Amino acid sequence: MSMLSNIIGFSLFGLAARFGQLGIQKRNFFDNPGGHAIAMGAFGFIGYWAHKWDERAGELLAAKRAQIAAHRQQEQAASSEA
Repeated sequence: MSMLSNIIGFSLFGLAARFGQLGIQKRNFFDNPGGHAIAMGAFGFIGYWAHKWDERAGELLAAKRAQIAAHRQQEQAASSEA
């Protein structure tokens, strides 16, 4: 998933959470649009962070897989020599 779609998705979830909050309080949805922007910005940042975390986790997993494969090759070479 691209970073932009991740940020937009989380931002829309933040907007939905804000509307849910105002619905529970039975307040007007369009009374304070600044609150909507803050909620969308905060959730958008969480989406950006989640995307970066996913990329970093993929890099760490790839490095660990390469390390495990190299270790297995060394063990196979040592066992075939013995």
